[in-house]
Amino acid sequence: MLLDECMPRRFKNHLAGHDCATVPELGFAGKKNGELVRLAEQAGFEFFVTLDRAIEYEQNLANHKLVILLIRSKSSRLQDLIAHVPKTLEVLRAGPGSRVVRVGG
Repeated sequence: MLLDECMPRRFKNHLAGHDCATVPELGFAGKKNGELVRLAEQAGFEFFVTLDRAIEYEQNLANHKLVILLIRSKSSRLQDLIAHVPKTLEVLRAGPGSRVVRVGG
């Protein structure tokens, strides 16, 4: 899975058992969402984890295989995101049910 640059890099340490990279690690920082989705697919990622609620409305995801895992958290602080780890791991284990999967409220 690929973590968007809006996600704290240390969040991946809480996703044990899953291969995880961050947008900055791959040199994709600063890319617009459309290009980022395309690059993530080309790199072989199945999931793109983000806090960016606009991505599902900005992009036509029907033609993509990449699943957007949208975490709806009160902030991007790691301590707020950790509460969403169990549900995130559950989604990753179960596999995608749709192109956009929302976690949190």
